[in-house]
Amino acid sequence: MLSPFAPHLTEELWQQLGHSDTIHVDHWPQWDNQYLQTDVMTIIVQVNGKLRAKLEVSKETTEDEIKKLALADDNVKVFVGNKKPTKMIYIPGRLVSIVVTE
Repeated sequence: MLSPFAPHLTEELWQQLGHSDTIHVDHWPQWDNQYLQTDVMTIIVQVNGKLRAKLEVSKETTEDEIKKLALADDNVKVFVGNKKPTKMIYIPGRLVSIVVTE
């Protein structure tokens, strides 16, 4: 990152690190998806379109289990109350939207 601003200094430091080629022709590190993979995903829970909870669940968790966890969350219970949800929409890996009518 410093080589465009101080080319001679960075070239000298590059060779002291043990590299035989010039710093200006070396390649950037390659992208590796294995470091971006996680076993846990965050599911957003909305009640009537407003954010009410965030769930941290395993990637292997099924849709039904996620919906049950969403309804079991304390903050969601406050906004759902005794009413039965009219509609529950699940977007895999992202969101559970609960619609409750008066």
